[in-house]
Amino acid sequence: MATRLLRKTSKSLVSQRFNVAIRCLASEAGGATMPLTFGSPQTAYYHNVDVKQVDVPSGTGTFGILPNHVPTLAVLRPGVVTVFEDEGTKKYFVSSGTVTINEDSSLQVLAEEAVPLEQLDMSVSDVIV
Repeated sequence: MATRLLRKTSKSLVSQRFNVAIRCLASEAGGATMPLTFGSPQTAYYHNVDVKQVDVPSGTGTFGILPNHVPTLAVLRPGVVTVFEDEGTKKYFVSSGTVTINEDSSLQVLAEEAVPLEQLDMSVSDVIV
């Protein structure tokens, strides 16, 4: 009985120690930034520029993308893309498009139309609506 308990305990401890080692290695491997390519057919806003985070509006809701995010494909819905740089944040309105997060943490945001938020004239939108 004592032998069986010792075997189970030692397996559990070895397993936990291994998991901790994996977590440490994974956190050390990731950088604090990721390369972003973001643009539309009219304008390229970023081309492999290192950024800290990108928030995107998708069909399933807005989500944040950080370095080492799981590889993902998503469809952009109309909304605001927020890019977090070292100097601050920049916001862009997008009409639609795609988001691709690759295994190497590189990120592509390809929009049908994209405009810096500060360039939007909200008085025109009130007239249209």
